[in-house]
Amino acid sequence: MRMDSKLEISLLYDFYKELLNNSQQQVIELYVNDDLSLSEVADILSISRQGVRDSLNRATKKLRDYENKLHFYQNYNEQQQTVGKILGYAKEIRGSTDDKRIIGLCDRLIDDTEKLMEREEQHGI
Repeated sequence: MRMDSKLEISLLYDFYKELLNNSQQQVIELYVNDDLSLSEVADILSISRQGVRDSLNRATKKLRDYENKLHFYQNYNEQQQTVGKILGYAKEIRGSTDDKRIIGLCDRLIDDTEKLMEREEQHGI
């Protein structure tokens, strides 16, 4: 993943925020999640605009380094893609049979998979 954007930072932050120090968390929260400008963040934190930029750059580098070593976001993304495929296969199988047992199993699989996906969305990931 290399988006060079607030989206990339936000996604990585969801996985690794606890590994950043408090000031880096504040900068990312304000700049990325609250969508404030560097100047606005500087005013709120009573530091220079350059201080905000430096902190943001250090935090972003840390987040990318963690992802390069741990691959939590990459693994999560791959798992979500696989879950989506499983859901699609279950729906396809369900639509191609009249066997009540298979339909029932597919319905359970679809329900469980959709619940899993909803639970992930509720946690903000």
